[in-house]
Amino acid sequence: MAALHRHQLVRLNEAGWAAVRGRPWDEGAQACLAHWSVHGLPLVVTQQRGALADDQLALGLPAPRLWQRRRRALQVTLSDVLYFDEFPLAAELTGLLPPAARGAWRALLAALGAAGATVRVYGSHGWQRITGLSYLHAGSDLDLRLSVADAAVADAVVAALQASTLAAPRLDGELAFPDGSAVAWREWHPWREGRVDRILVKRLRGVAMETDDAWLGERAPC
Repeated sequence: MAALHRHQLVRLNEAGWAAVRGRPWDEGAQACLAHWSVHGLPLVVTQQRGALADDQLALGLPAPRLWQRRRRALQVTLSDVLYFDEFPLAAELTGLLPPAARGAWRALLAALGAAGATVRVYGSHGWQRITGLSYLHAGSDLDLRLSVADAAVADAVVAALQASTLAAPRLDGELAFPDGSAVAWREWHPWREGRVDRILVKRLRGVAMETDDAWLGERAPC
């Protein structure tokens, strides 16, 4: 099995869904899980905290507006997994954006690609694209997972984001490095410039405030 990462999607097999739905959920959760099961919709890998067995995965289901946007946490075993999946590539989200924003969005994606990033969209926009259900509201951020090879690529990616003329929706999300560590892209530039002395690094099994660039290993040219 390939290494897991945060914001990875998981699709369950029939036995997995039967096990999940057989737990003592409330009525709203049962209705939501029934919809997910019938339509083969994915769950998402969350931080793997607590006393998980080697064959267990901690997953989440952020429900749409139909089920009050409640977040469900659950655990499955690897034998429950049909296959692993990913959130949509950013170009697939263009149709969800206001027409007036699409030109700036396409220009941004071109700049991010030129900088060396692979861009996927998670959060409300990603879930609405996958499920066809209503997640978005007027203030929904556009959450980007920006996969970068190293710190130099991250610098170029953040520069492209800062230069973008996309006014709305607001761009949020993370720079994701090959070892699975991730940082908020908006926190990267102040940290690289030394305007703050630490940065929050998120990993599959927890988070840590890092005070230097040792966590980047050899990928941190300044």
